[in-house]
Amino acid sequence: MAIYYIDGEFVPAEKAVIPVDDLAILRGIGVFDLLRTYDGKPYFLDSHIDRLETSARKIGLTLPWSHGEITNVVKQTLSKNDIPEANIRIVVTGGSSTDFMTPSGSPRLLVLVSPIPRLPDHWYTKGVKIISWEVERPIPGAKSIDYISASMALKKAAGQGAIEALYIDRNGMALECTTSNIFAFIDDKLVTPGRSILSGVTRKVVLELAQGLFPIDIRDISRTELLTADEVFITGTSKGMVPVIQVDDGVISNGRPGQRTQQLMAEMKHHTEKR
Repeated sequence: MAIYYIDGEFVPAEKAVIPVDDLAILRGIGVFDLLRTYDGKPYFLDSHIDRLETSARKIGLTLPWSHGEITNVVKQTLSKNDIPEANIRIVVTGGSSTDFMTPSGSPRLLVLVSPIPRLPDHWYTKGVKIISWEVERPIPGAKSIDYISASMALKKAAGQGAIEALYIDRNGMALECTTSNIFAFIDDKLVTPGRSILSGVTRKVVLELAQGLFPIDIRDISRTELLTADEVFITGTSKGMVPVIQVDDGVISNGRPGQRTQQLMAEMKHHTEKR
């Protein structure tokens, strides 16, 4: 049984609860971040906590814990669980509310760990399909706990044999996927959107690894342009790098993972193994 950190206490997962007057339950107010371990060690923990703090500021939550205190709680929670490789979810709720609308208590800090599920090998060797979904994040750059749009999009994706849904804005521009960032090789450049997105930690690593290998262009990509790209891939904490061979009904290039995508995947594998 996993051990979670719930608002100041370490408790078995089956006993992990928060009060029903918490705004996370009443109004979906809260933020979170997700990271994973490699060789049992948290991967870019500081960067994920930085992003958690940024998300909290963007939705108006004041965190009563320092960066170092959150770091210690995460490491303590991980040490209390015998999980070789774990996903770590750090959640900050809106706290209790007497009027069921505005915060009247302190935010709550939750840290949940779980085994990393094994993803299908064919995702990485043969590539995947994603679909497009016309929606925009209400507060770009904030990783909030409100995932209604994402849940609906993923349900639609699954029904069409896809693993992800790509958000498209009102102008037809690709933004990001529900839990991934998107990249494409277009005209010999590695292109990725940089506006109105939640910039992933894995996205930043890929951009660093690509420096010196390919020209990089951070700009808007239209859905139409994406369909004519030479190669497409997505990145995320839980997925790593995944080649995309189909968007909706459109096949990308020859329908196989591209050579440059595979080169970056090899660089990413080498990078994580060194840590």
